[in-house]
Amino acid sequence: MFYYLKGIITVLESYMAVVDCGGVGYACHTTAYTQSSLKIGEAATLYTFCNIREDAFDIFGFFTQQELEAFKMLIGISGVGPKAALAILSANSPADLASAVALENEKALMAAPGIGKKLAQRILLELKDKMSGNFVSSGGDSWLPAGVPTGGTKAGDISSALGVLGYSPAEISSALKGVDIEKLSVEDAIKLVLKNSLK
Repeated sequence: MFYYLKGIITVLESYMAVVDCGGVGYACHTTAYTQSSLKIGEAATLYTFCNIREDAFDIFGFFTQQELEAFKMLIGISGVGPKAALAILSANSPADLASAVALENEKALMAAPGIGKKLAQRILLELKDKMSGNFVSSGGDSWLPAGVPTGGTKAGDISSALGVLGYSPAEISSALKGVDIEKLSVEDAIKLVLKNSLK
């Protein structure tokens, strides 16, 4: 299946971007976060997820692999379909979503249209649970990759958030080595790691 689409952006509409690849226009359902990074007439690469059903073939496109990973995790949760996942990721950047999960901030998810309190709570619980198989407990409710110095609850929150975005324990360990987490908030540390990983 498609891993990414690379071409010229020809159309930007609500929750949709069209990528012209060699004369063929691919309509990709997408988020406000991704659309803010796109411009009509300019080249772009969208990382894709294809949803094939008996009556439809939908392509979802994202500006970063982190956003794609967050989307796939969200639609894997009972009660969260593609539309709800797009709404959540339009109201929250990948870093914001990761922070919301790490800090159990249900209000951040409820900022998306159609996301109520019960669904927001389920999303937070399931996303955190999904990481338990790859992480070891550092005490309390925090999860840290094996081999990463705990550094307190903040380090655990940051590691949990990066895990939500699909970072492996080894990648998290490497990413945190260059970040002075004691001087940064959880949100700022996550954003710094994401910014560095996209260079």
